[in-house]
Amino acid sequence: MSFSMTGYGQSALHFGGYKVEIEVKSVNHRYCEVVIRLPREWTRFEDPLRRTVQRFVKRGRIDVFINKEAEENNAPSVLLNHKAVNTYMEAAREVSERHGLNGELTVRDLLSLPGVFLSPEEVGTVQEPDPEEWGRVLEEGLVRAMEGLTLMRSSEGSFLARDVEQRLNRLEKLHGEMVQLAPSVVEEYRNKLRQRLSELNDGSFAFDEHKFGMEIAIFADRCNIDEELIRLHSHFEQCKGLLRADEPVGRKLDFLIQEMNREVNTIGSKANHLTLVNRVVEMKAELEKIREQLANIE
Repeated sequence: MSFSMTGYGQSALHFGGYKVEIEVKSVNHRYCEVVIRLPREWTRFEDPLRRTVQRFVKRGRIDVFINKEAEENNAPSVLLNHKAVNTYMEAAREVSERHGLNGELTVRDLLSLPGVFLSPEEVGTVQEPDPEEWGRVLEEGLVRAMEGLTLMRSSEGSFLARDVEQRLNRLEKLHGEMVQLAPSVVEEYRNKLRQRLSELNDGSFAFDEHKFGMEIAIFADRCNIDEELIRLHSHFEQCKGLLRADEPVGRKLDFLIQEMNREVNTIGSKANHLTLVNRVVEMKAELEKIREQLANIE
């Protein structure tokens, strides 16, 4: 099965009064590069999370975004310490009565005194999860996001593989036409050369069958493309086999396409036949389209 290097996956989970969102995006890249962006307090989980990503992906650039935010029912709230308020008010009253001082303790004065407000942690309304538990939770969320990414990469990879296979079928058809044409190239050259010599011969020279045969033999050797056609057929079979393999095959396929392009160029340089040259042009166009598709196959 072929996988595309382009994909997207996401997951969201709730834990310890927090909502955690994980997004994973992948694009084509020559090697496997994993970039993780997460809150500073989770930096120690970066390496384990990177290894998790690499279990799913062998090639491409993968960006992982992890965001954490407190849920509404976990957000810190204003908690009034009534005991401290009563203590301050009693103290103010006692000072006023004992020392004969005038003046009242205003609300603003009271709220500015230390200890009037309690933090949620002081009254036990917020319990932070065990830091080690976060590692397990992040692993679970990342796996779910990577499964979504893999599903998209698999779907697009299947589409790319079908397109490449169709183009390989087109190349095989062109290859078959070349195989049929190749033997006639020498025969057509023989007939054209004989006709041309006949037109030029005004009886002033004798036709030398031996030299004529030598010329045809040299031409036949120079334009022989049997070896190139055999190697092309082998490359077609290898490509189709790789498209069905359960491993990353993008780089292997790219190498084979380069080899095919080399063989087709050789055929083009040897071909002394208009139809063969046209087939070479068509083949090169198909090979270029295949290379464009392979740039996104893992």
